[in-house]
Amino acid sequence: MGPLLPGAIHWHKVADNIAAINWNTENLSVFSIGERQLLLAKVNGKVYACTNRCPHASGAFSQGFLDAQGNIVCPLHKYKFSLQNGLNVTGEGYRLKIYAVEERPSGIFVGIQEQGLSVLPEIG
Repeated sequence: MGPLLPGAIHWHKVADNIAAINWNTENLSVFSIGERQLLLAKVNGKVYACTNRCPHASGAFSQGFLDAQGNIVCPLHKYKFSLQNGLNVTGEGYRLKIYAVEERPSGIFVGIQEQGLSVLPEIG
């Protein structure tokens, strides 16, 4: 089998605008795209998206909070992750899956990359 080619990004509208999102008291909101449960986080008026499960022990980030620097904090072990790049800022070595967010005149969209296509090598 050949290398995987990155799939196209498919954009999903999640709300008409930031005010239409059902934020909890921590400025977090859970939503689903297909079977994926994702989390939106609002930091200084900007929206970020990530998976709702911590890569360490699967704690639900929707039960966590944002720290003063805008990192998402897992409720189980207080591991912190950057919403800009997914890096584990408390040093445990994990990486959070993050998703692109676009604020357009028509709404808030989250980009999900489709699975890559496997390419067979050329024969002959």
